[in-house]
Amino acid sequence: MKIYTYQGRKNICGERIREMRVKNRLSQSDLAAKVQTEGITLERDSISRIENGSRFIADYELMVFAKVLNVDIQRLMN
Repeated sequence: MKIYTYQGRKNICGERIREMRVKNRLSQSDLAAKVQTEGITLERDSISRIENGSRFIADYELMVFAKVLNVDIQRLMN
């Protein structure tokens, strides 16, 4: 499967995920742990790569991020 980039990034919501994580006073490790409690296996380094745009985010992962960060998916996409 070929994963395309948009303006040099593999996702458009990593920056917003970082903003929401910081707003909720969570470390990358804390966020990874919360995501794992929802059944998605992500490590701290995966969170880091998502936030800097070097990792693709699947739609089901985006749903879990929205849930654990307590925001609407649209908020992560803008």
